[in-house]
Amino acid sequence: MVTDYIVVGLGLAGIAFCEQLRENQKDFVVFDGDSQQSSSVAGGVYNPVVLKRFTAAWRSEEQLKIAVPFYRKLETALSCDLVHTMPVYRKFASIEEQNLWFEAADKPALSSFLSPRIIQNTNPAVDAPHGFGEVWHTGRIAVRELREKYTGTLLAQHRLRKEHLYYEALTFTEDGVQYQDIKARHIVFAEGFGMMSNPFFNTLPLRGAKGELLTIKAPELKLQAIIKSSVFLIPLGGDHYKVGATYNWKDKTNETTSHGREELLAKLRPLIRCDYEVTDQEAGIRPTVADRRPLVGKHPLYDHMYILNGLGTRGTLTGPYVAGQLYGFIEEGVPLAKEIDIYRFRSRFKEN
Repeated sequence: MVTDYIVVGLGLAGIAFCEQLRENQKDFVVFDGDSQQSSSVAGGVYNPVVLKRFTAAWRSEEQLKIAVPFYRKLETALSCDLVHTMPVYRKFASIEEQNLWFEAADKPALSSFLSPRIIQNTNPAVDAPHGFGEVWHTGRIAVRELREKYTGTLLAQHRLRKEHLYYEALTFTEDGVQYQDIKARHIVFAEGFGMMSNPFFNTLPLRGAKGELLTIKAPELKLQAIIKSSVFLIPLGGDHYKVGATYNWKDKTNETTSHGREELLAKLRPLIRCDYEVTDQEAGIRPTVADRRPLVGKHPLYDHMYILNGLGTRGTLTGPYVAGQLYGFIEEGVPLAKEIDIYRFRSRFKEN
């Protein structure tokens, strides 16, 4: 079998890159052995603002212009609803936080994202005496549905192999790579935290932050917006909500924990005043990087080998942008943005 690309991993990064290939009429085959679960358990919020500090996220305006149209196209291609637009309400803990919000909303980089008025709380099931700040151009991507639909489509097209790729079986040719019966011009690794088992890239500083989320059913809550307090509370429809997420820098397993559940419930209690039932708990490892920028680019020692990783907590927003960057770099020779290029960590690679 001869193809243009082998893509390893089918989370948000892998899907975004596959779409670049599909739109440019490139042939590809995907290997996905479920080495990581961060995309499957992601809350899916897209939000251009860092709400802890009231600052614009990295290149958020540029990414937002790419991401929402990208998911809209996928809705049509996959015949499903993926984009759920809704505001994000940042709960204020004090008058001082309100004042900081007003200051931030006046800044040129944030004025198109932050409402300059306070949203008063009128929901008796929510405890927010100081009201909310409203973030514009936000919503939720149905990541689980996206991954399930995309997986099914690739299987039907015979483009997906649901199996682990064995790195030691890769061989390199003058014009590409060979793996089992497949000869490809390029290989792109988009494995998320599974990268830590990849001998070609595991010296890169991927830290990994475990996140746990709960799903609750709360018929009295009736939210029409995402609320950000010490946790996100995300409407899913049908009186169900995601509550998340935790950050654990030590535990690198995908197993849910009682500690994670209690931490989320403890943060939820001051936020809502209604009865609810926990219906699910999930966990996954976010592919976070020491300098908080993605890992994109060509392996410095092997031609035809690339990485697309490190999307962190903003994969829904960042994924389509960096996938486009990588495709342009490989096929058109467009230089990568320096802050995402793995060349910044070139000293970590050693000749085998």
